[in-house]
Amino acid sequence: MSTGVPQFTTAEYAGQPGGTACKCCGRAISGAYYRVNDVLTCTSCALRLKGQMLKDSHASFGRGVLFGVGGAIVGFAIYVVFALITGLVAGIVSLAVGYLVGKAVVKGSRGIGGRRYQVAAVLLTYMAVSLSAVPIAVSPYMKQRSAQQHAQVTDAATVEAPKPKMRPARALGMLTVLGLTSPFLALSNPPQAIIGLIILFVGLRIAWRITAGKPVKMVGPIGEPATPG
Repeated sequence: MSTGVPQFTTAEYAGQPGGTACKCCGRAISGAYYRVNDVLTCTSCALRLKGQMLKDSHASFGRGVLFGVGGAIVGFAIYVVFALITGLVAGIVSLAVGYLVGKAVVKGSRGIGGRRYQVAAVLLTYMAVSLSAVPIAVSPYMKQRSAQQHAQVTDAATVEAPKPKMRPARALGMLTVLGLTSPFLALSNPPQAIIGLIILFVGLRIAWRITAGKPVKMVGPIGEPATPG
């Protein structure tokens, strides 16, 4: 772990050669000991690791969400720019968005993970990917409208009735709803939409796994370890 907690991946049990050596410092264990993720650890190292373990808090969660929002904005921009430049809506970009959001949340929380961090990362990833459909869909319309306005010949004798305009707040709300539901609205084209949903799910899964955290299981103090025979 980045917090200084070593990665205990191989268990060493008492009774094996070298089984009474501390996995952290390498010194022989005498007296009481601990098991950290099923690995023998001396008391001094276990207490030091316990003090270094980060604890979840509202502040850490707030930082994680704030950084996650930043990651989602960057991912949203990458998705939109890629689509507008290449003319391709590549769902595979959602994998990069999930990675960016997950890493941003972990960076903001300073390594703390857990269920609420996972939920936040998944929601931010989904919002970034789905809402990217709005500027991608609106861009061709805006270009066409601009071209028509430049090509239009204004007839001074013609008086046009003013066209009703939608309120900005209502228009923004409708675009937001359409964006959030865009992955499912695309099911009108089943083969392509299903593939897109699968890739999106993988992107969400990436964000979920990155923010899962790495729990450390500490058991002890335990009596003196058996001396290897």
